[in-house]
Amino acid sequence: MSEIRQTRATCCYCGVGCGVIIESDGQQVLGVKGDPAHPANFGRLCTKGSTLHLSASPVLQQQARALYPEMRTDRNAARTRTTWDASLDAMAQKFADTIARHGPDSVGFYISGQLLTEDYYVFNKLAKGLVGTNNVDTNSRLCMSSAVAGYKQTLGADAPPACYEDIDLADVVFIVGSNTAYAHPILYRRLEAARQANPLMKVIVADPRKTDTAREADLFLPILPGTDVALFNGMLHICLWEDLVDAAYIEAHTEGFAELKQTVRDYTPAYAAQVCGISEQDLVAAARLFGKAKASLSLYCQGLNQSASGTAKNAALINLHLATAQIGKPGAGPFSLTGQPNAMGGREVGGMANLLSAHRDLANPAHRAEIAQLWGIDDVPAKPGKTAVEMFEAVRAGEIKILWIACTNPAQSMPDQKLIREALRKAELVIVQDAYKTTASVDYADILLPATTWSEKEGTVTNSERRITRLQAALDKPGETLHDWEIVIRFARKLEARMGRERTLFPYETTEEIWNEHRESTRGRDLDITGLSFQILEQQGPQQWPYPQGAAGGKKRLYEDGVFPTASGRAKFVNTVYQPVAEPVDARYPFRLTTGRLRDQWHGMSRTGTVAQLFAHQSEPTVVMAAQDMERRFIKAGDLVHVTSRRGSQILTAVAGDDMRPGQAFIGMHWGEEYVSGRGHDGDGSYGVNALTLPAIDPYSKQPELKHAAAKILKAELPWRFLVFGWVDKSQVLALQAAMRPYMRRFAYGSCTLFGRDQVGVLFRAADDYAAEPALLAEIEAKFQLVGADVLRYDDRKRGNTRRILVKDGKLAAVALAGDTSAEHWLKEYLEGGQAVAALGRLLLMPSSQAPQGFKSRGKIVCNCFNVSESEICDTLAGMSIGGDADARLAGLQNKLKCGTNCGSCVPELKKIIFAQQSSMKAAA
Repeated sequence: MSEIRQTRATCCYCGVGCGVIIESDGQQVLGVKGDPAHPANFGRLCTKGSTLHLSASPVLQQQARALYPEMRTDRNAARTRTTWDASLDAMAQKFADTIARHGPDSVGFYISGQLLTEDYYVFNKLAKGLVGTNNVDTNSRLCMSSAVAGYKQTLGADAPPACYEDIDLADVVFIVGSNTAYAHPILYRRLEAARQANPLMKVIVADPRKTDTAREADLFLPILPGTDVALFNGMLHICLWEDLVDAAYIEAHTEGFAELKQTVRDYTPAYAAQVCGISEQDLVAAARLFGKAKASLSLYCQGLNQSASGTAKNAALINLHLATAQIGKPGAGPFSLTGQPNAMGGREVGGMANLLSAHRDLANPAHRAEIAQLWGIDDVPAKPGKTAVEMFEAVRAGEIKILWIACTNPAQSMPDQKLIREALRKAELVIVQDAYKTTASVDYADILLPATTWSEKEGTVTNSERRITRLQAALDKPGETLHDWEIVIRFARKLEARMGRERTLFPYETTEEIWNEHRESTRGRDLDITGLSFQILEQQGPQQWPYPQGAAGGKKRLYEDGVFPTASGRAKFVNTVYQPVAEPVDARYPFRLTTGRLRDQWHGMSRTGTVAQLFAHQSEPTVVMAAQDMERRFIKAGDLVHVTSRRGSQILTAVAGDDMRPGQAFIGMHWGEEYVSGRGHDGDGSYGVNALTLPAIDPYSKQPELKHAAAKILKAELPWRFLVFGWVDKSQVLALQAAMRPYMRRFAYGSCTLFGRDQVGVLFRAADDYAAEPALLAEIEAKFQLVGADVLRYDDRKRGNTRRILVKDGKLAAVALAGDTSAEHWLKEYLEGGQAVAALGRLLLMPSSQAPQGFKSRGKIVCNCFNVSESEICDTLAGMSIGGDADARLAGLQNKLKCGTNCGSCVPELKKIIFAQQSSMKAAA
């Protein structure tokens, strides 16, 4: 038996940067646990992080991974397997020819906040140092660029001034534009613990939706989408009026306040409250809590960033901190929560179209000269590069001929998918470098370069609190995969040969060599890490920057001395003026559509989407509407609706939510065409949630307004329904789900997701105006093994109803329902519960929504760690004595069912269920 090895790394999901310990036998990952020594999480993991080992299962990886290079020379042909030399030679020749004919700006690189710092560094050097173009941008443009611009405009550098410890030390925590309980669960666990330790702590949450985070706030501000600047200016107006600003701090450490003061005079409580759609009383209460506190900490994320006014939103919040001196001290500061695992590292090495290494600005000639000297080149090009949306617009326009995409999926994540697909088809060469071959973007790749992924990579990442962690690889590179930095270097050397360069710019053999060059670029900069080394990171653990040469350690928090990295040494107030959303609602598009994260999924789901149990909490793509809106439009829960914006349309299942006001709707950001689609308007297919979002960008950060679009929602009159689900061998489950994607476009609506836990299954759902041809249904049913004499059959051709039931060992194995699908619910639960069906007899083939006698539905899974359902939670609560407060009832649940005792991600939802039950008991009494 192979020896079990333990390897320290970090989680590859959000920017909290949780430390993990990977258990492996050298061949495969056997388990994962939180690293108790890592200061980001102290051993805790959320539902996503705690299932990382499941996503690394060899039986799943073999189906989803890109393991060898593929290439095609004809756009209409399929890619075929090739060698690394053949693919990189072809790329180098095409690059050299294209640059010679059209100039270096005819190529573009679109990379990722999931790359390691060393990967990022060599991509940046390849584009700006060798090719001679600044057309290198990243999906961090969709994530953090407004936070970057906000920090730079006000504090002078892209440096979050606070740290995680400040959550423990704050008197007031102001959460805005973030459902922290879902997006950054481990930090939310820390906040829960801090509130328990300090009952006087107050939490304010501003959000258009009453999320799980908002439900637990002491004060909830249900602002209208996009009104954040008005909220912050209104709070500052009140702080000025009630003498809650710190005039001495403003005088000693800031500039520009007089102009801002004139602007916020107009943001009276009445005006600001009206714009935001909240009460004056709540606005005043929020300002007083924030301004009077000894230490106020704000936590914010995509609700501020993903906006055409994102920079102003960030700056307006920082203005509030500066005016009240809530910065540079324990428990205080404006703290941007990073969305991706290494978006911070990418910003550190300048891996964006407007940046250079070590937080240098591309527009600064001195900064360009410094990097040119470091790299040993004549100059860095001065012409600004294309940012994410601009880059795809340039590809569509024919300006950019070659597009290299690495570790990201723009055919899911970018706004206005029609634009993105037109660009990908227009490009002369599309290169996709990825660990997974199952993403929508891979379909457009002329060359597919297989990269390593989590558990196989080594290098460094930086988390939200400026903490650098050294990752070690637990496994060798599978198949013919290479590390991302190795791919870049191999290509760069081939291109250098064609460009006649005698000395390579890429002499590296290890990540340490790359990192050391990056380290040297930081000397004397705000993020100086010249005192750090791989040895220190390995021996002493993760360290925060700045950590200059001679320092004994990194800095917990910044600007404690009131000195800022600006020309004057003073922080700058930005004169922020409220601008409404880029696309206001109107009579034709009356809904304010917002997007956001689900609890158990991440980004485009290329990894989380391989783990069936992560679908248990949110099993299928939906649009969440207010119950009043549904009633007014005669839409029932489970009905299909057309969600349409000015750019596209996607049919989705409607569900009622109590988390938003009428006129608003919400769709999870994760649902791309990999999981939901349909024929679309012109038969070319629909592309999921980002068919609806708009590419309007912030003028400073160039970040698109992914968070809000005007939409209309109409009931979809699709009378014919089809559903097939069944258990699938684990060695085939992802292959089957991928194989079903083309079938989604054969119907007006189609979706395909996973389900199960120990056993795993695939569920395919479709709807249309008319019954599908029997041959098409038979083709789909065959993929679920619904063929042969063992299948129970029912056919009512007159009504278009058919059933196919496969029973194995006395239990359901697969079910197909066409026409009347009303028995779906109880049949699926019979299948998932492994209940014997012999006694049901003909009931299996009866088209009835009425479940057999004695059947009890489990309902939604609330606790994924222990597979605890909503019905089990409610039954347990009902069996408790009526007395006892909510905390006691929660403890009772945790003691009996274990729910909420592992990762804790379900605790806010458990509290919601407890509150609802207590309210109903009081109403009954």
